[in-house]
Amino acid sequence: GFWPAHAEGDDVVLENGVRFPMLRQQVDHGDDRPNLSLADFVAPAGDHVGAFAVTAGLGADELAARFEAEHDDYRAIIAKALADRLAEAFAEHLHAVARREWYARGERLSNEDLIAERYRGIRPAFGYPACPDHTDKRPLFDLLGAERLGIELTESFAMTPAASVSGIYLGHPESRYFTVGKMLAAAQPGVRAAGGLRPAPYALRSRSSPLAGTIWSQRTTSSATSRSAWRTRISIWSVRRRWATSAQSCRKGKTTGRTRLAT
Repeated sequence: GFWPAHAEGDDVVLENGVRFPMLRQQVDHGDDRPNLSLADFVAPAGDHVGAFAVTAGLGADELAARFEAEHDDYRAIIAKALADRLAEAFAEHLHAVARREWYARGERLSNEDLIAERYRGIRPAFGYPACPDHTDKRPLFDLLGAERLGIELTESFAMTPAASVSGIYLGHPESRYFTVGKMLAAAQPGVRAAGGLRPAPYALRSRSSPLAGTIWSQRTTSSATSRSAWRTRISIWSVRRRWATSAQSCRKGKTTGRTRLAT
């Protein structure tokens, strides 16, 4: 479906109150490229956002399990693969229908054009590089009533059946996929509240897009704890590295001091 929506900082907000917090790239690119957030592709007012959930996996897991019980691994793999491909094809078809009904009524694309994504708009899925937070699937499923289709979320927000696809539609002409990458600090509201985070000026504002807001940085005590944890990890890594080197020397039968290390 489609809902009136707007952007508030790095959040996409529907007029019915549903909010999708989006993460912004926080790594210095070393050039003039902006630090993107999916919220940049939604207008501050008067825009719309679409959402979808599809599945081709109803009964697929049971079918694959039956093949596995018969020790027929080939058919089990094929059953799962076909279900996955059908789900992706269904999502592609539904996106084409959405574009023609929303903003590209005259769109006529070949299969090659569709495969190359030569169309306006994107359909990012929560858990993927542009919006890596899986927890946003919960409000998405509530918005769509996805459970009515037989699609459910596990405690870790994985979709079942596995051959399912969900996400949102963004129609901005310049919208594109990107990778959020490493985060300098947690940015989800729940983490902010639980982790004692405070707002700080966005370090890369000069290269951020017009809707860039703020990032959230941890308190000094949290930073010190984090540095201590990293030193511990590095120390453990060094021990493991030395152990691995010794083990490799043993396998090669090298001599260390007076002792002959056997293969």
